Amino acid sequence: MSFRMHPYPNLISDSLLINATIEFLRSIGGSASAVTVVDYIMNIRRADPSLARLLVADLVGRDPRLTLNEDMVACVNDDHDTIALSGADFVVFDLETTGAKTPPCRVTEIGAYKVRDGEIVGEFHSLVNPEMPIPFFITMLTGISDDMVRDAPKFSDVAHDFLTFLGDSVLVAHNAGFDMRFLNHEVSRLYEDYRLANPSLCTVQLSRKLLPDIDNHKLKTVAEYFSVELINHHRANADALATAKIFINLLSDLRSRGVDDLGSAREFSLKRKYVRPGEITTGEPSTTRYQADAA
Repeated sequence: MSFRMHPYPNLISDSLLINATIEFLRSIGGSASAVTVVDYIMNIRRADPSLARLLVADLVGRDPRLTLNEDMVACVNDDHDTIALSGADFVVFDLETTGAKTPPCRVTEIGAYKVRDGEIVGEFHSLVNPEMPIPFFITMLTGISDDMVRDAPKFSDVAHDFLTFLGDSVLVAHNAGFDMRFLNHEVSRLYEDYRLANPSLCTVQLSRKLLPDIDNHKLKTVAEYFSVELINHHRANADALATAKIFINLLSDLRSRGVDDLGSAREFSLKRKYVRPGEITTGEPSTTRYQADAA
């Protein structure tokens, strides 16, 4: 069966075969002959070189992390950690959905703002027809009803424009795990076994480390701390705009602490809180607390 290439370089494969190939190449220094890859990954012993190249070429064509140069297959390591915070493109986004779990829940609204050098330089917004009913309690929370999305584009209709808008930006969200999970689910429905390659940052995690003394790290609380206006809370565009303004403040704080690249920012956001000798602690906040902070 022939493989139809997807047109987006910011998508990578979740195929077990491709991921096994990448893991193998990384374990041996990053490259190997096509014959060696076919032998190790596909268990085809002493394959004819032309057949090996053909088989490997299919893998390479399906994932931008792999390259093929004559008979040599190489794994292109991402250099996300070296991305300088100054000058990088960030897309701060928020999704509204039909519920908390995916599957089966779907996206109902996308709001996103591109941030560069401390300024908002681009915007994307769309309601999305989730192709399923919106529960009453979700309508009460977000104000998004079945009537509002009935004539809205489906995710497949906005995917090209949104994926193009994202490009190779660093993605940022308030509770990034939730939004990235939903976004990757929608992507995988269109491109089976694919997900976004973009690195991400979470403003919940960053605000916990940078603002340890505020009452909680809900979006509204953090917005109030930075005097960021949050109108129409629980609508994707409003929440994304507030998060973008918050993120600009958090970025400034990070850089004032000497955190200058993405790898350092991610490490900083995940490090454990320092505990003074004799201080009683229960460790990192629970998942339930994390979800509550994301509200």
